[in-house]
This record gives sequence, C-alpha cells and structure tokens, in this order.
Amino acid sequence: MINNEDFLDEIGDSHFSNNAQNPVREDAFVLSDEEKIEKIKKDVENILQTLGMDLTDDSLKGTPNRVAKMFVKEIFGGLNPTKKPKASTFDNNYKYGEMLVEKNITLYSTCEHHLLPIIGRAHVAYISSGRVIGLSKMNRIVEYYAKRPQVQERLTMQIVQELQKALGTEDVACVIDAKHLCVNSRGIKDIESSTVTSEFGGKFKDPQTRREFLDYIKLETQF
Repeated sequence: MINNEDFLDEIGDSHFSNNAQNPVREDAFVLSDEEKIEKIKKDVENILQTLGMDLTDDSLKGTPNRVAKMFVKEIFGGLNPTKKPKASTFDNNYKYGEMLVEKNITLYSTCEHHLLPIIGRAHVAYISSGRVIGLSKMNRIVEYYAKRPQVQERLTMQIVQELQKALGTEDVACVIDAKHLCVNSRGIKDIESSTVTSEFGGKFKDPQTRREFLDYIKLETQF
C-alpha cells in the first residue's frame, strides 16, 4: 500500500496538476517583499547549515540573502499581481485579418514540484476580432506567468486565457517547447528530452488554421 509521502512524490515526478490557477493562499501578500526576503533568508541559511556548509566562508556568507532576493524579486516575481503587465490593446485600424504569430519567445520558469528550472520557447498567435496588442506585451505576458512555481500545462493555458481576455477573442493559441531540469538533471536524467504543450482557442481548433500556425513556428528566422 502506497503511503501519502510516496503518493505526493509520484504526483511530482509525473508533473501532475489539477488546477488551471496557481495554488496561492489568500494571505500570500500580507507580508512585504522585504519581510519575505528576511524569512526566506533564514530558511536558506538553515538548509545550507543542515547540509553541513560553512556559512562563514566568503563564497557562501551572502548566499542566503542572494537566494531570498532572487526568489522574491526575480524567479517568483510573477506571483505578485502588482507586477502583472498592462496589456494595452488598440483598434485594428489597418484591418489586418490574418493570424499574427510571435514565435521563439524565450521562457524561463521553475518546476513547482522540484523547484528546478524550466527553459524553453513559447510560440503565441492570435487572430484579431477588432483589437490588436503590442508585440512586446505578448512577451511580457509569457514572462509574467512563467516567473512563478509552475506546471507547463497550466502556464500554456494561462497565457492563452490572458490574451483572450485582453483581446476580446477566443482566437488565441500557444505552444511551448521546454526542457525541465527536474527530468534532465535528476531522476531519469534524460538530457535530450523536451516537453511540448499546446492550447488552441476559437478558430485555432480548426485543423487547417492550427496547421498554418504550426507551419509558421517551423519557419527558420535568419537575418
């Protein structure tokens, strides 16, 4: 009979998630960033000391503070809703009616099961129903939802849902191809594999439209 701890490990190793929203507590933002950094700093100190590291060493003495700041200000900064990018949209005055594709968006995230990096590319597309969005905003939306403990399936869905809401259309698609260091550097240690996820909304559910999008992704961009 499998015990609860083994069951939780199995969920983590299977990269399973049962929620399209990040599991954030209601009191997640009661503490200020500075207060969170101080608490996390002490926790990192405890982890390193438990592992037997000498925190008086010049190379290590600043590590707890650096890690705490990195967690709060950088790699998990997307948890803070005040950092959500403003998704400004504009009237499609030039009546562009084909799909717009922003491909090869650099993606850095963190696996919520092992807190190891997810590194890859996101490809995002939409078909305007009257509104358009600045190209850089698409990159910023990807970055915002990536900078938190994540599951790739959820991240893909969140990007699509945010753009659908901003643009007022269901016609949005996203494909992410990424390497998970929790697979590449531990466990099975498969350094060659990558994970591909997709979310297709509205017209992108049509096989022909979907194929057009996927063909654009395969185009090699050289300048």
